Amino acid sequence: MNWLDIGALADIPAQGARVVKTAHGCVAVFRTADDRVFAMDDRCPHKGGPLSEGIVHGTQVTCPLHNWVFDLTTGLAQGADAGGVATHPARVEGGRILLDAALLARRAAA
Repeated sequence: MNWLDIGALADIPAQGARVVKTAHGCVAVFRTADDRVFAMDDRCPHKGGPLSEGIVHGTQVTCPLHNWVFDLTTGLAQGADAGGVATHPARVEGGRILLDAALLARRAAA
């Protein structure tokens, strides 16, 4: 994989998020309380809410508009809600957050 360095882990508060603009569109990068990092499209499929402005709890995020909850590992809506959000490979290396740049470019071309 071709990894894109998007910044330091310390740049995102615990249980917070950051938006990265890519050729694919906006990607929300989430940091959990235990410093795990997840990335997914920054748009709720229900009403288009910015997931990066949602509440991170465990490995889930709650949409700020209508309280839909998404699993950060799979992108799938939880509970009775249906649908999902595309997730993107992300990792932390040497305190830096890396996203799969090649995947983002391929999805933009699709």
